[in-house]
Amino acid sequence: MLDRFKNFWQGVVLAPVIDLLIRLGVSPDVVTLVGTLGVSAGALVFFPQGMLLTGVLVITAFVFSDLVDGAMARKTGRVSVFGNFFDSTLDRIGDGAIFGGLVLYFAGPGDSRLYTCLTLYCLVMGAVTSYARAKAESLGLQAKGGLAERADRLVAILVMTGLGAIFGLPWLMHLTIWVLAAASTETVVRRVLMVRRQALALEQEAQPGPS
Repeated sequence: MLDRFKNFWQGVVLAPVIDLLIRLGVSPDVVTLVGTLGVSAGALVFFPQGMLLTGVLVITAFVFSDLVDGAMARKTGRVSVFGNFFDSTLDRIGDGAIFGGLVLYFAGPGDSRLYTCLTLYCLVMGAVTSYARAKAESLGLQAKGGLAERADRLVAILVMTGLGAIFGLPWLMHLTIWVLAAASTETVVRRVLMVRRQALALEQEAQPGPS
């Protein structure tokens, strides 16, 4: 859902930053790497200490690199197969760090076995969501869609964690984790069924007709 706003962010809000980095000769891959390191540090350093708002602010400062690097590559004509692979791979690291940091928070100062397990479930299902799409595409099939696309998951958990920390309302984060767990499950199931329909259709087409 939130991917539809990507052009606005890249073409308007982040355009000055993109142009500046290009003039400085910064590689899109460097932006990808720095962004992932910043996101991971923000999540794994601050969340486990209970510094949720600080962690959210640090992550937010770096998470926009995911929009900047792609726009830079297209604008400079440096789009490449490796760049695409590198960006997708580091995205998984960043996502894992965010939810992994929250798992450590609930296992530590957050002191909740329930939300430790539930957040871990969100981490795993987020990875499965991305894997299902990648595996389907490697087989020549499609597995897009669902309620919990990557951008939706990240924005929801960061916004609600931040608001919960500002206003002292931890239930905002708790509710979001429940919603993401359900939405991620729906997304994985939808993609599995989508691939199953395509696979069955291909098998039927491959079967010889009546002689």
